[in-house]
Amino acid sequence: MNRELRVVYDNKMFVWNDGGLPSTITLQQLTQIHSSHPRNPIIAGACFLGGYIDSWGSGIMKIINSCKAAGLPTPEFNEKEGGFIVTLFKDRFSEEQLQQLGLNGRQRKAILYVKEKGKITNSEYQTLNSVSKRTATNDLSELVEVYKLFKQIGASVRTYYEII
Repeated sequence: MNRELRVVYDNKMFVWNDGGLPSTITLQQLTQIHSSHPRNPIIAGACFLGGYIDSWGSGIMKIINSCKAAGLPTPEFNEKEGGFIVTLFKDRFSEEQLQQLGLNGRQRKAILYVKEKGKITNSEYQTLNSVSKRTATNDLSELVEVYKLFKQIGASVRTYYEII
């Protein structure tokens, strides 16, 4: 009997399905083009003919690309307790996700500020974090150029930053 468990939290959901990956494929290989090993070839064949599957071995990449297109974090895939788990995250800017990106505390605080207010200026960043103009400029530049999380709008005194 095939068992499935779905759990929904405020910031993520996960689906656990009984049975692990075939021994011929690794978790890392799932995120690349790979061969397909359907558990039930008859159901998989019917889904293919019905247009629900467009190519074998493309499902995980579709999930990853759909999340990316929606601006969501990359889902996590794991094997645990004799099953396979897919975890989907609601918010790419949760505290946990921001820490994983390697942002400093000031930058994380700024992202949360912009989520709430819609934008931030260099002056607001300085006040929010009690830092110099130079530090604010460097941190904001990193958020634009390195992390590609903010876009800069305007120039000079009228410059502000929004989430991409």
